[in-house]
Amino acid sequence: MRFRACAALLLFISACATSTPSPGERTSRSPQLANLRRAAPLPWTDGGQCVVREAAHPWPVLAERCFAALDHDRVRLNDRTGRCTVASAGAAALGVGLCVLAAPEIIVGAVVVLGAVVVGVAIKEALDAYELSGNHPTEDESTPRTKSALRDPSANRKPTPAPSEQDAFPPGPTEPRESERRPECRPIPVPHAGKDAPHNACADRFPPNRYPGMDVLVDGVRFDALQVGVRVLWEIKTHRFDTYNGFIQSQEIEKEMAQLGKERRAAAACGYHFVIGVSTAAHRDMLEAQDPTLDIVVTGCPR
Repeated sequence: MRFRACAALLLFISACATSTPSPGERTSRSPQLANLRRAAPLPWTDGGQCVVREAAHPWPVLAERCFAALDHDRVRLNDRTGRCTVASAGAAALGVGLCVLAAPEIIVGAVVVLGAVVVGVAIKEALDAYELSGNHPTEDESTPRTKSALRDPSANRKPTPAPSEQDAFPPGPTEPRESERRPECRPIPVPHAGKDAPHNACADRFPPNRYPGMDVLVDGVRFDALQVGVRVLWEIKTHRFDTYNGFIQSQEIEKEMAQLGKERRAAAACGYHFVIGVSTAAHRDMLEAQDPTLDIVVTGCPR
């Protein structure tokens, strides 16, 4: 039910974006240019590379796919109209913050950026490419030359990971169109299986989860989270592993390896990357000792 409400909300937002562009975007016939200009004042951890890559899509699609690249420590997303809160089912699936960002209109005070923002390198290069190509806002910018100019600036630029005291988030490809997925590979949100509140909070917050409050089924296998904006599935473990005695640790690792193998195979079969989040370094070390190829992140989530 929540999944259908989420899809309906996105369709509603997309329709509004098509029929009611914001005043600042009405002078441009290029959706790419309008999206670049709208994204330029926001802080991006990747220099705007995701924005440039997704600029040809409608703004709500770009907002969803690039939400993870937004510097969430420096931006406040406020539901000034109450639309995202009222659409409770869709908001629960999307997240109120993403709903606010994806809105077609720019509401004063809805998006507040803390501190000065320097336009991301990739966005600046893409905007400069528009100027150099002679394509002005009043011209039709749907030609192949314009698309090439938009993509070229950051094509060879490698992302610079942000420093962190914990393991960095793994990179992942963006979401493909639904039509490109096999039906069994489409993520299906379902309520969290357990009632372990700290575990569920970690699964929702840390990746961050595209469907807060929900697990996701892919190819019949349940995962704790689907990361916002990229094709990365997560299994979250919040055991305080270093407090267990040696026998319990061995038993737990044996059980987890069987589970993780099943999940990793299902994720790979559907083109997703698979990451395990654990609360302690001791837990990570024991899993890596069993299989060094596992992608494991220490979340530090409390119990």
